[in-house]
Amino acid sequence: ENVRDWIHTEDHSRAVWDILTRGRVGETYLIGANGERSNIDVLREILRQMGRPEDDFDWVRDRPGHDRRYAIDPTKLERELGWEPPHTDFREGLAQTIEWYRDHEDWWRPAKEATEARYAAQGQ
Repeated sequence: ENVRDWIHTEDHSRAVWDILTRGRVGETYLIGANGERSNIDVLREILRQMGRPEDDFDWVRDRPGHDRRYAIDPTKLERELGWEPPHTDFREGLAQTIEWYRDHEDWWRPAKEATEARYAAQGQ
């Protein structure tokens, strides 16, 4: 099962800004929200929130060398810069994200169609 630390895009962007404006030059800060979830659980929650059956997807093989888990320790970011994510309710943040994509289809639809055309041209 593949696990990732899921973080709201606004929280991630704010952390990057805090690092750029208040972080120490030459230091490395890991951005995480202590929001580990399996990819399949996230997929099923997306499907639920979109009113689709939880099994409405196709399984694909992982690419070779694919990491099963990305462990992020944001302690240094929290300790040195006082950063913490304001969006801690995963379902609420996901609902906001889905709503944004529904409201901005004109922004993402052309990129999606171009990507699908490239895959089709490659026989995928």
